[in-house]
Amino acid sequence: MHHLAAQWIVGLLRDRNIPFLICGGLAAKGYGSERDLYDIDLFIPGEHFSSVVKAGHEFVSKAAAHRQEEGWDLTYVQFKYEGIKVEVGSADGPKIFDASSEAWVLLNIDFSRYESAHLLGLDLPLMLKEDLIYYKSLLSRPVDIEDVRAMIERA
Repeated sequence: MHHLAAQWIVGLLRDRNIPFLICGGLAAKGYGSERDLYDIDLFIPGEHFSSVVKAGHEFVSKAAAHRQEEGWDLTYVQFKYEGIKVEVGSADGPKIFDASSEAWVLLNIDFSRYESAHLLGLDLPLMLKEDLIYYKSLLSRPVDIEDVRAMIERA
């Protein structure tokens, strides 16, 4: 079902010429992580955020809002498509919690820094491996540590 959710969100974004960057577990999978996917996470430029929320309104499962939860401080919307969560974050000023220093750190989302990968039947722009390892290392949740280990071992 992840491939259907990915096709839906990627189609919605590409139809509108909106740049995006895959992060989270799906990006980690592109770099060698083999754990099961929970959801699909991606960032889009902030100026496109409200139009994406409107375009996908029938699938919203968590309203667009600024939230601070699970080590993240950002504006995002959660869609549910074919039972799969698709979380779209605004690239305007997202922060992550650095578990070691116990401080919030600004996460710079640069849409020019990506690697293309074929995943779930689509060519996708993945956050660069070094950027993904950096933020997952800071978060240091069990799932992030598992992804970082897998990405480093595959290097």
